[in-house]
Amino acid sequence: MNRLFVAYKPPQISSNAFLSQIKRKYKVKKAGYSGTLDPFAKGVLIVAFHQYTKLFRFLDKSPKSYRATIWLGVKSLSFDTQNIKEVRLLKPFDYKQIQKVCEELLGEISFYPPQFSAKRIEGKRAYEFAKRGEIAPLKKCKMQVFSYEILHYTHPFLSVELKLSEGAYVRSWCELLAQKLEINATLSSLERLSEGKFFYNDEKSLNVLEYLNLKKNSLKDLSKLENGTKIALEELEIREDGEYFLENEKNFSIIKIENKKVEYILNKVEKC
Repeated sequence: MNRLFVAYKPPQISSNAFLSQIKRKYKVKKAGYSGTLDPFAKGVLIVAFHQYTKLFRFLDKSPKSYRATIWLGVKSLSFDTQNIKEVRLLKPFDYKQIQKVCEELLGEISFYPPQFSAKRIEGKRAYEFAKRGEIAPLKKCKMQVFSYEILHYTHPFLSVELKLSEGAYVRSWCELLAQKLEINATLSSLERLSEGKFFYNDEKSLNVLEYLNLKKNSLKDLSKLENGTKIALEELEIREDGEYFLENEKNFSIIKIENKKVEYILNKVEKC
C-alpha cells in the first residue's frame, strides 16, 4: 500500500539501518526516505512506501529546521562527537560577539561540505576518503540560511535553532562559526525538527497531494489517466510550460508541459 509519513530517527543509528527497522515494523519490501541524517543526529525523516518512493523530488521540503548544540573549543575531524582530536578550555565569549557572528552567517553563504559526508566524489562517498585519512576534493557549495535563534549559551555550549535550504549542512555552518571566532568547535548534538511542512506526528499517514510542490492542472477527459492515454495540450486548463499533477477519484498523475507537448512523468499513482 502506498504511504507517506514522517518518522523520527533516534541517534546512534544510520538512516539506512533505521529504514530497515521501519520496513520490518510495517512488513513492507519497498520503502525509501528523503534527507539522510548522520548516525549521531536524530529527528525528522520523511518515509514513503511503494509508488510514493518516486515522489521525493516533487515534495516541498524547504526550509529545513534544526536544533543544534555547538561545543566550543573542541576539534573533531567530522564536526560531531566522533573523531575528537583535541579539547581546549576557552574563556567565555561575550554574548554580543556570538550574536554578531550568527548575524554574519545569515542569507546565502558559501561553504565546503564536510569531509565526513555522503557527497559523491568519483563514484565514492566523501566519508570513504575521510575514513582512510584522505582529503576528498569537495567543491564549494552555497546554502541559504533563512533564520537563526540562540536558545542559550552556557559556556562552552551554544544551542541554536537554524532554518536552512535543502542541501545545507549544519556541520558546515558550525565550521564557519568556529572560523569567525578563530577557534575549533564541533556539534555535540543535532536534531532535525522539520522539513518544510513535514513534522513528526506519530507516523500518521499524510495526504501526499497536500505536500507536492506542484500546481494542480485540470483535464477534460479524466478517463485518460486510467489508461495512460496521450494528452493534448488543448485538453488541459493550464497550458504553460512546467510540471503539474492531475487527479481523479482513485489516482493521480504527474505531467510535464514543454514546447507545447505533454508527457507523463508518473502515471496512475494510487492514492492512499
